[in-house]
Amino acid sequence: MKKFFKIALLVLVGVLILWTFVFLYNKSKPKVKVYETVTPAISSLEKSTVATGKVEPRDEILIKPQISGIIDAVYKEAGQKVSKGEVIARVKVIPELGQLNQAESRVRIAEINYNQGKTDFARIEKLAKDGLISSEEFEKGKVSFAQVKEEFENAKDALDIIKEGITQKTASYSNTMIRSTIDGLILDVPVKEGNSVIMSNTFNDGTTIATVANMSDLIFRGKIDETEVGRLHEGMPVKLTVGALQNYTFEATLEYISPKGVEENGANQFEIKAAISAPDSVTIRAGYSANAEIVLARATDVLTIPESTLEFSNDSAFVWVMTDSVPEQKFDRRNVEIGMSDGIKIEIKNGATVSDKLRGMEKKDK
Repeated sequence: MKKFFKIALLVLVGVLILWTFVFLYNKSKPKVKVYETVTPAISSLEKSTVATGKVEPRDEILIKPQISGIIDAVYKEAGQKVSKGEVIARVKVIPELGQLNQAESRVRIAEINYNQGKTDFARIEKLAKDGLISSEEFEKGKVSFAQVKEEFENAKDALDIIKEGITQKTASYSNTMIRSTIDGLILDVPVKEGNSVIMSNTFNDGTTIATVANMSDLIFRGKIDETEVGRLHEGMPVKLTVGALQNYTFEATLEYISPKGVEENGANQFEIKAAISAPDSVTIRAGYSANAEIVLARATDVLTIPESTLEFSNDSAFVWVMTDSVPEQKFDRRNVEIGMSDGIKIEIKNGATVSDKLRGMEKKDK
C-alpha cells in the first residue's frame, strides 16, 4: 500500500513538472496580434465651430418723455404691438411754484394791458367813424390793440403749458402724450401709474417709458474665441439652434465680426452678429439663448478613413495596408496624402483606395 502511494506521488510530481514546462513554453512564445480592419469610404466632411450667445432685435428703441412729471395713465403693456405715433402713456405735469407764480403774474399784467387796449381801440374806432381822426392814426391804434391781444393769448398759453403741459392750439403736438416712434412690439414697460419721470435732456438720459423693437428683424449676438475668428468672414452661412425651440433650426448669415477682442477668463473673445431668417409661423422672443454653428470648411464626396488609423512620423502620414490574412495578418506601411479632418474622419487625397483594407485598433482578448 505504501508502495502505491509513493508511485502515485511520483506520478503527480512528474505531471506538475511537465505542466510547468508546457506553461512556461507557451508563455514564452510571442503572442500574435490581431487587428480590426477598416475600409476607406466615400463621404462628406464638415469642420465647424460653435458660438454661444442670444437672440435679440437689431434695434431696441427706448421711448423717453419730453417733459418731466408723473405718469397719469399707461395705455399699453409688454407684448402688445404698437404703431408709429400710437400713444403708450400720458404724463401729468407738476408745475414748479416759482414758474407758476411768474406765469400767473404775466397773465394778469397782459389782461390789464388787453382791457386797456380794448377800451382805447373802441374810442379810436368811434372817432374814425365820425371822421375826427385820420386813417393812419386808426391803423396804428388797430395794430397796438392786436399786439396787446397777442401778448394776452401768449401769456395764457404759457400758463397752460406750465400747469398742463399742453395748450388748446397745440393739443395734437402735446408732450404729455408719450407716443411710439416706430412700428413694433413693446418689450417692456418699466413704469406704472404714479411713477415720477424725468424728461430727456443734455444732462440726463431721461426715464424710459417703454422699450419697443421690430421683432421681424432679429439678429444673433455671440462671441467666438480668437483661435477661430481668423477663419470667419462676413457672409458665411450660420446654423442657429435656439434652446427654447429645440425642434427648430434656423438659417442665419454672418454679417459682423468685431475688430477688437475682449478678454474673458484669460481668453480673447470677439463679438459676432448674424442676421436670422425665421418663418412667420415661429415665435422667437428677445433674449432666447442660442448656439450658432458656423461651417469653417467642407469637403463633399471624398475618400475618408477614421483618423485613428493614421500613423504620423515627422511631417508625413502613413497607413498600414493589409497584404495577407492567412495564416496571420500582414500589413504594409504606406505613405498617404491627407486633407481636411472633422476630428473623427480625415480626407485621403492620395495613397489609398476604397478596395484597401487598413489596420485599425488591436483586438483585445476578453
